[in-house]
Parts: sequence; structure tokens; C-alpha cells
Amino acid sequence: MLFLIEYDPSTGTTLHYSQYDDTQRAAAESARLERELAVNRAKVDHEVVLLQAPTVEALQRTHARYFDDIEAMIARLERTAALVIGRKERK
Repeated sequence: MLFLIEYDPSTGTTLHYSQYDDTQRAAAESARLERELAVNRAKVDHEVVLLQAPTVEALQRTHARYFDDIEAMIARLERTAALVIGRKERK
């Protein structure tokens, strides 16, 4: 699966999300280019990415910031920090 995402890092908001089958790579790449050009014309600082993953769940695990709200990101960071601190204390 291919996933086209437009993300506003200043607000942590996903502005656009669409999925394409692997056989639609040319259409997905064309859509990414069109969206990238629109973002550049608008002179906004948005990320436009085309990602590939076997499932949307896999994509959500590897690129969670495109899907999580700020509270979920903070909770994930806190869990990660606790794990790292716990490892350092055991050494």
C-alpha cells in the first residue's frame, strides 16, 4: 500500500491522507507531485510524503506523528523516556 500524506508540523495536523494500491504507484506519485506543487505555491511549511507500508496499522506504528494528536505523542514520549531511564539505572 502507498500512503499520501500532507502534514502541518507547526500544528501537528494531518491535512490530507489518501491510500493507493501498490499497482497505482504512478497515480500516487503524480498526486504527490501535484500536492507538493500546491504547497510550494501557497508558500506554507507543510510536509508532503508518499510512504509505503504493508498496512495502515504498520504505517501508524512507524510514522505515528502523522496520526497521533499531541496528547498521544506526549504519552508515547513519556513511555519511551521511562524505558530509557530505567535502562540507565539498571547499568
